[in-house]
Amino acid sequence: MVFRFAKTLDPITLFHAPSLQTSTNALNILKAASAAATAGTVTSNRGEFQLEITTAPPTTDQLRNIIDYVTANPAGAGSNKTDYAVGEVIKGAKDAEDAVKRFKEGGEGTFIRPITVDWTNGKAVLGDNESEILKMVHQLEAN
Repeated sequence: MVFRFAKTLDPITLFHAPSLQTSTNALNILKAASAAATAGTVTSNRGEFQLEITTAPPTTDQLRNIIDYVTANPAGAGSNKTDYAVGEVIKGAKDAEDAVKRFKEGGEGTFIRPITVDWTNGKAVLGDNESEILKMVHQLEAN
């Protein structure tokens, strides 16, 4: 008898703010992408993924990861990271340490939503940029 472990799906988290139109747009993009991946109607290097939607702020460790995913890679060419400023993740932050300090002091209100995070591949998209979100969730190469 052969035992097989079920393949775990890659988790993708949307840090969601239902009151923001951009967050609702990002949610709708992700739901459609998840449905298409489940139905097999999209050519994807990933296939199905586990969509997690939360209105809670990230943990401090998650925040550090998100900042790492979105800030510029000093290695330059060939980077898979999308270049965002730390201040686009935490209001007014100048660098990663400042962001964590502001987040701990100011709480949830300092964290800017929506942010979609692919934890498995170390990528994040801020806002509701449909092409960037789809590129991330389907693991497509940049054009």
